Amino acid sequence: MGIHVSVIICTHNPRTDYLDRVLNALRDQTLRDDKWELLLVDNASQPPLEARFDLRWHPNSRHIREEELGLTPARLRGTSESCGSLLVFVDDDNVLAPDYLANALDISISKPHIGAFGSSIVAEFEQQPSPEVRKYVSYLAVEEVTQDVWSNLLQFSKAVPLGAGLCVRRIVAHEYSRRANVGTKERLLGRVGDNLGGHEDTDLAFVAIDIGMGMGRFHRLQLTHLIPSWRLTEEYIIRIAAGGARTMTILMFLRNMTIPKPVPKWLDLARFVLYFIRASKFDRRIFVATHRAQRRVRLELGIP
Repeated sequence: MGIHVSVIICTHNPRTDYLDRVLNALRDQTLRDDKWELLLVDNASQPPLEARFDLRWHPNSRHIREEELGLTPARLRGTSESCGSLLVFVDDDNVLAPDYLANALDISISKPHIGAFGSSIVAEFEQQPSPEVRKYVSYLAVEEVTQDVWSNLLQFSKAVPLGAGLCVRRIVAHEYSRRANVGTKERLLGRVGDNLGGHEDTDLAFVAIDIGMGMGRFHRLQLTHLIPSWRLTEEYIIRIAAGGARTMTILMFLRNMTIPKPVPKWLDLARFVLYFIRASKFDRRIFVATHRAQRRVRLELGIP
């Protein structure tokens, strides 16, 4: 019958109990085993994962080792090793609903014009975040979808899928891989070790638009994002906000999108004063960190 779906888990030094839950959720999928494969891409973990995580419960499973550190190299390796017509990228802290793969396959069949699509994502916090941090949980790839949305416009919108549980047609993934292997621009995005970059998943989804397809998010694709306590500190949220601001600017630059020009200094100062009067201390720190990151990367890229 052939493999229809390739599930690709890219991980670097994962938390054992989290990855166990990810694998157990995959074990409970309603889609028959003979219709999908499971690839666990060990991205330079120490010690290696093959001896620690048993995948023999799935007949079409493999451990893959990728020594080049970074989410993008790991995803490229997973793509090259896969054989499904639909690739589903699952992070090592993503617990899929039992019907996730069946629904993803059905969407790919019923909506052939959609090249990349994502899910509704709810959080499971190891400890409840403070009210200040809770306002910014979207930085942690948490966003519920209550209504299906899709688009074929190359722009930032609700239709842009998040990386957790990202579903990509092989034709889109191969085009992205071709570009990444020819040049280096894709390597400027995404996470590498402790570097909290991002937007490589946005760039991947945008490739669907480049080749005449669409992107979207669908309510019936449900997953739970496991979030440990160390990711709920104010310092971490500030770091990930700044990293996101930096890589969004890089993505817009690389794709020749209009990057908002910095406002005149006097107006900038006026905005800061007005914002600081109304904002909390944590809001102010987020504001300053993201603006500094944007200004710094503009200088690095030579953007006036």
